[in-house]
Amino acid sequence: MRLPEHIIPAHYDLMIHANLTTLTFGGTTQIEITASEPTSTIILHSHHLQVSKATLRKGGGERQAEEPLRVLENPPQEQIALLASEPLVVGLPYTIVIDYTGNLSESFHGFYKSTYRTKEGEVRVLASTQFEPTAARMAFPCFDEPAFKASFLIKIRREPRHLAISNMPLVKSVIVAEGLIEDHFDVTVKMSTYLVAFIVSDFKSVSKMTKSGVKVSVYAVPDKINQADYALDAAVTLLEFYEDYFNIPYPLPKQDLAAIPDFQSGAMENWGLTTYRESSLLFDAEKSSASSKLGITMTVSHELAHQWFGNLVTMEWWNDLWLNEGFAKFMEFVSVSVTHPELKVEEYFFGKCFDAMEVDALNSSHPVSTPVENPAQIQEMFDEVSYEKGACILNMLRDYLGADAFKSGIVKYLQKYSYKNTKNEDLWNSMASICPTDDTQHMDGFCSRGEHSSSTVHWRREGLDVKTMMNTWTLQKGFPLITITVRGRNVHVKQEYYVKGVADAPETGLLWHVPLTFITSKSDAVQRFLLKTRTDVLILPEEVEWIKFNVGMNGYYIVHYEDDGWDSLTGLLKGTHTAISSNDRASLINNAFQLVSIGKLSIEKALDLTLYLKHETEIMPVFQGLNELIPMYKLMEKREMNEVETQFKAFLIRLLRGLIDKQTWTDEGSVSERMLRSQLLLLACVRKYQPCVQKAEGYFRQWQEAGGNLSLPNDVTLAVFAVGAQTLEGWDFLYSKYQSSLSSTEKNQIEFALCISQNKEKLQWLLDQSFKGDVIKTQEFPDILRAIGRNPVGYPLAWQFLRENWNKLVQKFELGSNSIAYMVTGTTNQFSTRARLEEVKEFFSSLKENGSQLRCVQQTIETIEENIRWMDKNFDKIKAWLQNEQLNLL
Repeated sequence: MRLPEHIIPAHYDLMIHANLTTLTFGGTTQIEITASEPTSTIILHSHHLQVSKATLRKGGGERQAEEPLRVLENPPQEQIALLASEPLVVGLPYTIVIDYTGNLSESFHGFYKSTYRTKEGEVRVLASTQFEPTAARMAFPCFDEPAFKASFLIKIRREPRHLAISNMPLVKSVIVAEGLIEDHFDVTVKMSTYLVAFIVSDFKSVSKMTKSGVKVSVYAVPDKINQADYALDAAVTLLEFYEDYFNIPYPLPKQDLAAIPDFQSGAMENWGLTTYRESSLLFDAEKSSASSKLGITMTVSHELAHQWFGNLVTMEWWNDLWLNEGFAKFMEFVSVSVTHPELKVEEYFFGKCFDAMEVDALNSSHPVSTPVENPAQIQEMFDEVSYEKGACILNMLRDYLGADAFKSGIVKYLQKYSYKNTKNEDLWNSMASICPTDDTQHMDGFCSRGEHSSSTVHWRREGLDVKTMMNTWTLQKGFPLITITVRGRNVHVKQEYYVKGVADAPETGLLWHVPLTFITSKSDAVQRFLLKTRTDVLILPEEVEWIKFNVGMNGYYIVHYEDDGWDSLTGLLKGTHTAISSNDRASLINNAFQLVSIGKLSIEKALDLTLYLKHETEIMPVFQGLNELIPMYKLMEKREMNEVETQFKAFLIRLLRGLIDKQTWTDEGSVSERMLRSQLLLLACVRKYQPCVQKAEGYFRQWQEAGGNLSLPNDVTLAVFAVGAQTLEGWDFLYSKYQSSLSSTEKNQIEFALCISQNKEKLQWLLDQSFKGDVIKTQEFPDILRAIGRNPVGYPLAWQFLRENWNKLVQKFELGSNSIAYMVTGTTNQFSTRARLEEVKEFFSSLKENGSQLRCVQQTIETIEENIRWMDKNFDKIKAWLQNEQLNLL
């Protein structure tokens, strides 16, 4: 699959002409190359393009004689070979010229068609690009691997009514024929092909300058340009932050942010022209939710972080994608906590680590850095392990080294490898040569402790070997379970590989270098210890009532407390839960249920621990409680277990009733208070808690009578729509509002409400419509399919739909993509019967090379097997515990 390394591209001259009426495009690509060994064969990428002519020019100048090249195609490898009559001379510059045509892609990658409807109902067409990871070859023949960096001169031909934008600013426009203009853009810096971008549209824009003179603009469809201001301000602030933090100026004269009406993922970091889903960029001050403001800020911050991590310094090959994505995900939190302190993003960070652990605890997981070859495997790298786990282990390293030492390490890395490509170890080598705070560096590269340094702050470490430590986190899959046994003042620690569904993990011999942190009942000063061996013993200055490891959940590991360790922590939560931070409380809830899965803790003890939630008010512990408890009744909904399911739902509302009753039906408070309110009211209404339902019905009636033009508090809209959609008339009214709405938040809220209908006909209609993509865009289909897959009435329809339309879905969303994985797990991973397991196995194995080998298929099969074991083991215990809990209330 890989291209030979002896032909090196230095510069591309691209001319592309898209016809938005016939939905075709043509182009000429000129590539300046040199050969490092004599060869008469030039192999490069081309996919779904018709090459009409290819020639070779010797030397750099235009005047040189052109020699025709023979073109051979190899469609399965997405490659073409150009054959010269004699071998190229080593070191001499040559230019290859290729004329070609293609159709605008009907999917979301390559050079693809997008449409939108104006307020007046007219459908307009635009063309935009999405090249990462392997689709630049669908727009122009190229050496489409990240290590073949080159400069690009781009020219776009268009009609006068359109506007073209690309990575660089416009230099000049030339009229080439009646009604045809050619826009010339400035030459780019040296960069990878997957970062090239161009858009032909009739977008409008708003602009601002940063302190250092970079022009920042937001582009959107004309009807929505009034929603661009929030992202524009955020982008200016964040770009200024990164220039300062990385101590490297942003190298281009401008940064555009474009909202594309059809977009598969959330956003893309093309250098100088980042592209976004409309909901990830546009903010409607009237209707957008608090979580939407948070999401937009994080997405913009992620793409701008990539301008350094990813664009300036790029991984050598996709096996180290996490060097791009883990860093950008991590930097979202570093930057936004400084630029937008009111969003308090640091509170949400560790939730990402739980998301990663969810897949990383399965046998089908993979190391952060893992070999990949073909496009589907490359696509599969864009998962929770590359993004979230990558970010979590970086956060752990930062906590270990100290923020300043960590920062100087990454700045050194970026400066050393600017405009180059890197491997995993290049990062650790840049980090390793940094001394932690209080230490001085000697000529021999070793760090030594200063005389007066406070040893309590620091890790007990023999020497700082970042590379060896971090290799344990990036080159092996999974994460450790740390078991704590307290004997008087002695704390015995033990590490083992945590894997779901296996009570005593097989001795894998896997060891991690784990930076342990802990606090105790006697001291809230964080103690630190680096565990490098399977077992070790720590000695406390005095005996303690309780001990809590992994302070603030800064470490990527989970903890089990032997003997009465869990009882004392449960007692602490019941008595004074605020003695430990809300992050620590959330991590206790998470860890307890992780331990139930491997039989280290009983389900009764885990449920007992959640009882303290009736006194909880903070967002993360409450959300973590919901993340553990809701899936339990979701499993029951897909089986005939009505009685226990009903009791369990009633228990959940009883548990949170105090907090639900305290919520005002307004938009007051901080972002986290508002997000908590929105989710709690939704939960209460969906679970038919009458005070909530009655209030929501009242609001919905008023809203409907006002023709949907009444302004509801944003935080209660989700609950109001969810209740309104339960009647057929309400559902139809919501759908009619969906069609005319210009607000992404409002559309997403309506979409969610439509999907929780208990009417099968409506649900089937939604699947068909969003798949067709006329009114509900196909980009929404994965979310709709998943929502209906979670619906107790709709899940058989969703699973059926996935199977019947598999081939079309793969064409549209690409084999291996995150969207496909999301749909597979969304329709199947709450099954818990052997019959369903057989159905799932049978369907996916029948797909052969069109899906049977996907990692998400292994993940869902493992999850279903785990669900079966879990229910067999715990269902009767939950039933008894619930009855007991009800008696206690009486």
